[in-house]
Amino acid sequence: MPPFAQQLETPDNLHAKEWLRRYQRIRQASERLCAPLCTEDFVIQSMDDVSPPKWHLAHVTWFFEAFILAPFLPRYRPLDPVYDFLFNSYYETHGVPFPRPRRGTLSRPTVADVYRFRAHVDAAMAELLESLPAEHGGEIVRRLELGLHHEQQHQELLLMDIKHILAQNPLCPAYREDLVPPLHQAPVALAWFDRAAGIRTIGHDMASDGFAYDNESPRHRQFLEAFQLANRPVTNGEFLAFMEDGGYERPELWLSDGWRQVGQGSWHAPLYWVKRDGDWHHFTLGGLRPVDSHAPVVHVSFFEADAYARWAGARLPSEAEWEVAARDVTMSDNFVDADCLQPVVAAARDEEPMQLFGDVWEWTGSAYRPYPGFRTLPGTLGEYNGKFMSGQMVLRGGCCATPAEHIRPTYRNFFPPYARWAFSGFRLAREA
Repeated sequence: MPPFAQQLETPDNLHAKEWLRRYQRIRQASERLCAPLCTEDFVIQSMDDVSPPKWHLAHVTWFFEAFILAPFLPRYRPLDPVYDFLFNSYYETHGVPFPRPRRGTLSRPTVADVYRFRAHVDAAMAELLESLPAEHGGEIVRRLELGLHHEQQHQELLLMDIKHILAQNPLCPAYREDLVPPLHQAPVALAWFDRAAGIRTIGHDMASDGFAYDNESPRHRQFLEAFQLANRPVTNGEFLAFMEDGGYERPELWLSDGWRQVGQGSWHAPLYWVKRDGDWHHFTLGGLRPVDSHAPVVHVSFFEADAYARWAGARLPSEAEWEVAARDVTMSDNFVDADCLQPVVAAARDEEPMQLFGDVWEWTGSAYRPYPGFRTLPGTLGEYNGKFMSGQMVLRGGCCATPAEHIRPTYRNFFPPYARWAFSGFRLAREA
């Protein structure tokens, strides 16, 4: 139980006000991310895995309505009861969700309606938190904290999806023209950090470590053989060498499912890469830009990361190896807060691996499966993570679109192995 929740069961209005301020700050951040969009941008669904920005803004609002306001604010009345159907993502014990591939067909409710929905829920949440009921204070705060992290997840998804939406336009429009340019850094040579064999403890300690999702627990032991971890992620230039060596034409480098994806998707470069006048460019949230050979490669699938690792005579780290290496590492500063929204060249550090946090989500070689002793949350919220523990691979560390306060060493992100539209890259590992 978070410390605020323990205190709020009394309840304590001072802490309730702190939670209200946090709620308002995070809700405002979502709307700032959407401020550069035109109305037409809000309604496009460029593929089944992408949701229109309008839907994201409504869905995170629905979460607070469905799981906090409806059960705990007796006077609450929905702005429109049909929103409970339209903006439910996948909670089938709550109701029948509107089909994900058809979210882009919803011209109504309008963008203005969605912002009215947000204002309606925000006013009700302020009323609830300003007079937090003693009987349910702890449970409300637990759900509130989960809902705020859920909204921060969708802030990253918003940027991922906006990028994919704009990338379909042949005009290559920039999401923003005023993004912070990356600092010039000298390139960092590939090097290796040694890790000794032994029994290691990984996972989140629910009793003392603060908030985490249920899939990060329980804390447990694993034996790791001695291994080496690369000092930084694989760069665009290194990945280009793989491409120029026929990496996308050599089936011996690929898992069978990956090789099928290469053919079906006509893959020949990372997502968003295009050639202009003989040089590689890639689409970014700042528009079409030349590929920086020294920055981390991004928008590659697990299959591409695995094929590159095999070509390089290495492998991807397991998620346990990654977490052990990252436990005492300084967090880098290229999260969404840096306002660059693109991976940048590593700043040299000799004493520890670089860029384990921020820049790119790093594919691991681990399938997304439950830890020993894992239990889902009770009730409908148990659908949040556990039901997806099949056919997915784990990524670690956050990226340039992740809020800095949202990430931690135990965070387990997951995507299907073919996914490329996330800000995903990778680093190498090998046996010692």
